[in-house]
Amino acid sequence: MNCVDEKVAKETNEILQKFTNDKDNLISILNEIQEKFGYIPKTSQLEISKYLKIPMAEIFGVITFYSRFSLEPKGKYNISVCLGTACFVKGSQAIFDRLKERLHLEEGQTSADGMYSIDTTRCVGACGIAPVFTVNNEVYGHATVKKLDEVLDELEKLEK
Repeated sequence: MNCVDEKVAKETNEILQKFTNDKDNLISILNEIQEKFGYIPKTSQLEISKYLKIPMAEIFGVITFYSRFSLEPKGKYNISVCLGTACFVKGSQAIFDRLKERLHLEEGQTSADGMYSIDTTRCVGACGIAPVFTVNNEVYGHATVKKLDEVLDELEKLEK
C-alpha cells in the first residue's frame, strides 16, 4: 500500500469508527466518505468491506446505483444539468450540449486540470424554475445557454 492509500485507509477508518459495523450503515458511511474525499476511493471501499463484512461487489452496486456517489474524483466545480422531463422540455439538452462544447468534456468526465467535472441528473426538485443546472449544488434556475456561459465566465475569473 502506498502513502496515499495508507492515508485514505486511516481517514476512512476514522469515519468508520463513528458507526457500528451494522450493514444498514453503508449509505451513511458512503455519504461521509463522499463528503471527505469528493468520491469513494477503492481503498475506502476495501476498508468498508472489511468493517461491515460485506462483499466489495455489494458496495460497488450501491455506489453505482445512487448518482450522488462517484468512483472518480470530481472537479473543483462540479456542474450538473438536469435532464428530467420538466427541464428537458424547456431546453436543458441545449444547455448540456453547450457545457460539453465549452469545457471539451463528456458526461462523467473531469477536466485534466481538476477544475471541472460535468454530469447530468434526472431531477433536482426544482421543476418550477426549469430548466436548471447546478454548480457544486448551487441551483441556477430559468437557465439558458447564455446564463451557463455567464456562470462559466465568472468561474474562470475566480481562478485567475
